[in-house]
Amino acid sequence: MSAETREKLLQGALRTLTEQGIAKTSARSVAAAAGVNQALVFYHFGSVDDLLSEACRYGTEQRVARHRDALAAISTLGELLEFGRRMHEEERAAGSVAVLGQLLAGAQTQPRLAEATAAGLSLWVAEVEKVLVRVLGASPLGGFVDAVGLARAVASSFVGLELYEGVDPQGAERALDALEGLGELVAVVEGLGVVGQRAVRHRLRTVRRL
Repeated sequence: MSAETREKLLQGALRTLTEQGIAKTSARSVAAAAGVNQALVFYHFGSVDDLLSEACRYGTEQRVARHRDALAAISTLGELLEFGRRMHEEERAAGSVAVLGQLLAGAQTQPRLAEATAAGLSLWVAEVEKVLVRVLGASPLGGFVDAVGLARAVASSFVGLELYEGVDPQGAERALDALEGLGELVAVVEGLGVVGQRAVRHRLRTVRRL
């Protein structure tokens, strides 16, 4: 029963963030969404901030698990970008983008929440990093790209796009199109023959030394 109550509170916290925003997220509002007594918030989590921190991890783990198989099947950068577009639409429909926006807003002034939000985002980064290490390892660009840093850049880009879409949907769509264009350029490079790929690597080494 205790585990069931904790899960209800975690789900209630995520629902409250989505529907009411962080400014109106309190022990009372979360308990009402969960259908339990508000005293149970403090019994199970100690404080509302700690509840929100746990809810951030809980929600992110659920969403990452949902997409893990699809990420594991990606074999090109183009497929990764296509997946990102699909995931973006699904996560927005599921309310995850609204939750993320509220958590990022609260994290600016609440260190505990900032730590939990960063930990949640790191789960996404880890999955993207696995894809990039696998994909770039077979690419002529592999030796010239920092997969770890690129994973963080990709994750940051999609976080920004998810939030940006709320104020400029057309601009966000254009940004996604531009990312797909880069994926197509990479695909062209990867499609070159041995001689062409050797020339690309030689040119990249030359540029790097400059």
